[in-house]
Amino acid sequence: MDLQVLNTTSPVGIEEDPLDLMEEIDQLKKERDASILAHFYVDGDLQDIADFTGDSLKLARDTTQVKTSTIVFCGVHFMGESAKILSPEKTILMPDLQAGCSLADSCPADRLAAYQAELRAKGHDFQTVAYINTTAAVKSLCDWIVTSGNAREIIDRVPADKEILFVPDQHLGRYLSSVTGRPMILWPGSCMVHEVFSIQDLLRAKRNNPGSLVMAHPECPANILELADIIGGTEKMRKYVASVTDPKTFLVATEANMIHPLKKLAPQHEYIPVPGIMTSTGETCACNRCPHMARNTLQKVRDCLKHGSPEIVWQPYFTAAQEVLRRSLLQ
Repeated sequence: MDLQVLNTTSPVGIEEDPLDLMEEIDQLKKERDASILAHFYVDGDLQDIADFTGDSLKLARDTTQVKTSTIVFCGVHFMGESAKILSPEKTILMPDLQAGCSLADSCPADRLAAYQAELRAKGHDFQTVAYINTTAAVKSLCDWIVTSGNAREIIDRVPADKEILFVPDQHLGRYLSSVTGRPMILWPGSCMVHEVFSIQDLLRAKRNNPGSLVMAHPECPANILELADIIGGTEKMRKYVASVTDPKTFLVATEANMIHPLKKLAPQHEYIPVPGIMTSTGETCACNRCPHMARNTLQKVRDCLKHGSPEIVWQPYFTAAQEVLRRSLLQ
């Protein structure tokens, strides 16, 4: 992939004052004619300096509304790709191009193309529905793109006489199949963050917090979703906590940084992150933090604004991905 990358990071081990970094970022934004978009899963300080925050669906739509010529996307690589595809005239910078996604990695484009060909050879008549957590190369092979916020609506748009191949998240696909009644052929992918929640710790937290409510992202495995009171993506979580006026305790089974926007929106509640569990040792851990999202830092935002790099540049397969993204997310 032809990506322009400069070694722009500051010297390792040098700590910079966050307030100084924020001031420098504000000045560089003006000089670069730039806006900052930040996903709910990046650290709170990045969400606080962003011009737009949100889930994948909202941010994808926001990229088409941004007035500045440059966007700094604090998220992971597929989000930067989608921003470029939907706003090709803009310069799309990312703090760290190594911020990937375990779901996207689980479904390489060549393997998907081979599997699609295999299914067609066996007589399957299907449409491919991809979760937005996929590379642009994969999106170019698909009929529809969904986010957790629009998935049910998109599934309803798939013709009833077509089978559905859902990639790459088997847990989200299984959940969508159960709520829509549409059978699906599931790709065996999963999110490293949502896969590791500890049932034992969730049950303990429920017992220690009588009357608490469990909120779970549909990327979680079925055994977590069975214990959830609210199942939904990040935007549905925000809307729900805002609708509850009496203080409640919420046990949150998604990336732990999601608690930051929840607190800002509905500070009357208490939010407790559900711990993960390391399968190698069985120990409880703070592994409900996405290591890829954690690559986004104030320092890297400053550096990419200063140097105009790393940049997402247009690839030939972006054209096919553009058609399906626009149809799925903007129409």
